[in-house]
Amino acid sequence: MTVSAVLIRRGMVYAPQSLGVQDVLIVGSMIAAIGPNLMIPSWAKGPVIDASNMMVCPGFVDQHVHISGGGGEGGPVFRTPEITLTQLTHAGITTVVGVLGTDGTSRSVQALLAKARALNTMGLSAWIYTGAYQVPTRTISGSARDDIILIDRVVGVGEIAISDHRGSQPTEAMLAALASEARVGGLLAGKAGVLHLHVGDGLQGLAPLFHVRDQYDVPLSTFVPTHLNRNPRLLEDAKVWGRQGGYCDLTTGIQPGPSDPEGISASEAAIALEKSAVPWDRISFSSDAQGSIPVFDKEGRLLRMEIGSADTLFAEAAALHEMTQWPWEKCITPITTTPAAILGLQSAGRLMEGGPADCVLINGTQIDTVIAQGRVMVQEGRTVVRDVFEVGSHDAH
Repeated sequence: MTVSAVLIRRGMVYAPQSLGVQDVLIVGSMIAAIGPNLMIPSWAKGPVIDASNMMVCPGFVDQHVHISGGGGEGGPVFRTPEITLTQLTHAGITTVVGVLGTDGTSRSVQALLAKARALNTMGLSAWIYTGAYQVPTRTISGSARDDIILIDRVVGVGEIAISDHRGSQPTEAMLAALASEARVGGLLAGKAGVLHLHVGDGLQGLAPLFHVRDQYDVPLSTFVPTHLNRNPRLLEDAKVWGRQGGYCDLTTGIQPGPSDPEGISASEAAIALEKSAVPWDRISFSSDAQGSIPVFDKEGRLLRMEIGSADTLFAEAAALHEMTQWPWEKCITPITTTPAAILGLQSAGRLMEGGPADCVLINGTQIDTVIAQGRVMVQEGRTVVRDVFEVGSHDAH
């Protein structure tokens, strides 16, 4: 029986640390070797990809995607659709974590789990958080702790809403108890056991987390607040939180403009955090893809609805590089090793011998080829593998 293989030749390899010009040999679903002048062994067979003048990076890790759809604010017509395989692969995302969001009634953690398992079957590494905005939150087993321990794809609890009129206004005691459930579940399951928090534009900002920090014995690393580039007030809170060792997740779908005048791009927010002495390994990006982006007036009435895109994830890493001229190995860590570390997925977000064969080939600032678990999903911008029921889109960039 012939084993599948892929040989990537003469790419500038970032693992994410720079390894210079190297070949990458993939055998099956794993990276067999990284080095010069490699060859596909005689007992294996597969394509040779010329990566000259291209970067070879780890597959991107997105810890906040509405894989089964989101939204619903404004009524059922505003329910966003499930994400497709090609929306993720053309964005270079090979590891993804699914979230529910506002609607924990007509959408369920069970459906989220089924979608994650479908994405796994199609070649990605997909996980989920158990829960939705509300506290007490939605689960599969009736217990957030039990979901983490007993269900293979559950890595934590989320996204729980704080400082948002759509949340259930949990008290600090409620947040501490839920964080403890997540942490103990993670300890007993050998998983990250994080509490992933949606932070709205309410005036409290991160105050609930600061209160939990001061009153309860829960490690800061348990909490992963996201959307911290939503407005300048929240970013100021994030600077304090990050300097104290907390994780700061920035949403790449937030862009300043008429629909979001207070929003700060993830790249600009990352620069501001770094200048404020937040450790770089505490700063991550996530896309909020397929999430609804409702725009409300001052009275809380819905004005219009937009939708998040997975394409923004690498676009903001590229924007960070362009604005700062920092080396690529620094600019891609918020979408590779940092979210992987947050999620306790130590082999994700990096290229190493014996590690998973998740690779992204980048030509200039364009994603050219994507390999997930050793399988070529996108090549030269064209779809190679698509969803079972997906037709038409993403045939070429």
